[in-house]
Amino acid sequence: MSSSPGFGHPGFTWDDLQYFLAVARTGQLSVAARHLRTSHATVSRRIDRLEFALKVKLFERNPRGYVLTTIGQRFIDAAERMETEADRLQMDIASGSAAHQGVVRLSAPEGIANFFLAHQIGDFTHQHPNLSLELVTIQQIMSLSRKEADIAISLDPPKGGPYEIEKITDYRLNIYGARSYLADRRPVKKRDDLLLHPFIGYIQDMIFAPGLDYLGDVHPGIKPRFQSSSISAQLTATLQGQGLCILPHFIARRQPELELVLAREVQLTRHYFLVRHRDMSRVPRVRAVADYIASVVEDNRDAFLGN
Repeated sequence: MSSSPGFGHPGFTWDDLQYFLAVARTGQLSVAARHLRTSHATVSRRIDRLEFALKVKLFERNPRGYVLTTIGQRFIDAAERMETEADRLQMDIASGSAAHQGVVRLSAPEGIANFFLAHQIGDFTHQHPNLSLELVTIQQIMSLSRKEADIAISLDPPKGGPYEIEKITDYRLNIYGARSYLADRRPVKKRDDLLLHPFIGYIQDMIFAPGLDYLGDVHPGIKPRFQSSSISAQLTATLQGQGLCILPHFIARRQPELELVLAREVQLTRHYFLVRHRDMSRVPRVRAVADYIASVVEDNRDAFLGN
């Protein structure tokens, strides 16, 4: 095999590149097949055909999946440039709802994903029946540069890079406890009283965004008794009376069993940003999702600000 892939080979087609990019990004034929809405065998056949046409080995096959070779790593940069140009061409020639087709992957923190966006998805899918939305809530930060996600909602936006960054809202956090828990405990009248109560919070060395590290902002002496990387688990523990917890208002407002603690004295503010790679920001399907998120957050601003 030669050491340099040639885009001008007569057996090469853009359609093959889509299969290549799907496997390169997922590392698994089965996952790539789901994204492309085709079969495992078809993806395998198209990758084999592409390698034969270009006379290069793009992937190493092993029991864990497909791993890019050195040539494959070089090839992906060129393939992504072609993908971007194809998306731009689609944007230029498409108009109206016809442009809103395909799949958009959105990465978002668990809190806003589970307790806000999931409640809004029905309206979006009704408005865009030909567009499929994937909502990723794993703790790690998805890479926009490697196309692991098309859009990200972030508490702490990237410091640099080819991104469009838009602050979509501030949001407020307060201390909450279950009414049943607070009824049987010593009252909290000042910050020092918080040290008399068990706290629920994030696992310190697993906090993936600085914006979530806020116990010290409330009182430097707080040591959480129960810790979880999941805000859902923290909420459940709080509702079960395991202690006090700092929660966003847009989550706590749906729980009538929760009661504010030191409402006037302790109120934290954090921010949500919408982040897109500049190459993808004008693609119609991506723009449709971004515009919807910004709009629905604006319509529910009081929920985030605690008004």
